[in-house]
Amino acid sequence: QVQLVESGGGLVQPGGSLRLSCAASGHIFSINAMGWYRQAPGKQRELVATITNGGSTNYADSVKGRFTISRDNDKNTVYLQMNSLKPDDTAVYYCKYTRGAYNSWGQGTQVTVSS
Repeated sequence: QVQLVESGGGLVQPGGSLRLSCAASGHIFSINAMGWYRQAPGKQRELVATITNGGSTNYADSVKGRFTISRDNDKNTVYLQMNSLKPDDTAVYYCKYTRGAYNSWGQGTQVTVSS
């Protein structure tokens, strides 16, 4: 079992920045992938960015050039630096841990971009 706890969400004005953190605990394998997903009201959950333990990254087209995913393997923590935020980025952001067929999700953190 892997537990995930997200933090760092909040209210920010358009053009602003936020940094999300996700701390993993429990039975964590060294080889895994972690990622951020988001779900806006009335929409399906969608991928934002993923990163492997080796540092390979993948981003949704909508966030490329604005968001950066990173991780600290020693701390079992993944980060999402979000810059140039837009109202369309408003959503609940979820952290996900993947190891083979096993997935674990965090409880989510709200990000609201509004003036």
